Amino acid sequence: MLTIRCKDCNREVVGHVSQSKCCGCPNMATIKGDKISALDLSRIVMLNSLKEEKKTSVFSSHDLAYQEARRQRKVRKLDFEVR
Repeated sequence: MLTIRCKDCNREVVGHVSQSKCCGCPNMATIKGDKISALDLSRIVMLNSLKEEKKTSVFSSHDLAYQEARRQRKVRKLDFEVR
């Protein structure tokens, strides 16, 4: 969850996924989910932000190389005699 502080009223606002939270001063610093809005965004300080975690691969580099080589293979067309 995001947390912001309004410099006008010095109030901290913690974001919620589905609800809109507002500081209540004339700057109207509002946060909903990961969206922040205000009349003057220069009067807003972000205290924390969403950090995306890097996804670690389950496969080793050898497994990924094998799968890539497998993907590069071509389909052979076989000719059969029809009697």
